[in-house]
Amino acid sequence: MKITKQQCFFSANNVKLIDYKDTEILKKYLNPHARMIAGKRTGICAKHQRQLAQAVKRARFMAILPFVAR
Repeated sequence: MKITKQQCFFSANNVKLIDYKDTEILKKYLNPHARMIAGKRTGICAKHQRQLAQAVKRARFMAILPFVAR
């Protein structure tokens, strides 16, 4: 399985801050079990992957996103 280099979604769309209240974007980077998908698979750069992880953690703590999906 060869993974090709993708352009980071957030860099391409000039997103400065990943908001934890924007659940539609956050859900795009979660698998059906509500776990985060790796940056290699999604093509997100390391900077935005860290911001995304922090936003998902905040959204989970605020009960906007589930910790575990059943």
